[in-house]
Amino acid sequence: MRYKPTRLGYLRTDVSGVAQFWDQTQIRKLATRLGYDFADMVIYDPRFGRPPLARLKAQATRLDAEAVIVPSPEHFDGAEIPGTLVQQIDVITVTPEETYARRTMPPVRDLPPARADGA
Repeated sequence: MRYKPTRLGYLRTDVSGVAQFWDQTQIRKLATRLGYDFADMVIYDPRFGRPPLARLKAQATRLDAEAVIVPSPEHFDGAEIPGTLVQQIDVITVTPEETYARRTMPPVRDLPPARADGA
């Protein structure tokens, strides 16, 4: 059996509204198409007031997830993908379909050319 990386789904009920089931379905479809193993759907309802990002990060750590898929950037406060989340886990949006990937290595800087005398 081949290993499939684990992914989470995440959405906010106040952003999805009546389209919540549709958003969940689109998250699952994209995960399947990208070859991920579905582990959990983290659903945040602001009426209960718990910090959603902390819960999402904790669940990602607990499940050793490689990625989280969200319907759109609007499901995060300010409609921006949180940089602290991307440091921990890849974030993939359904619409528009984009990936915000963790950097596993720092970018390589241009090195000065070697001198002919070896110094």
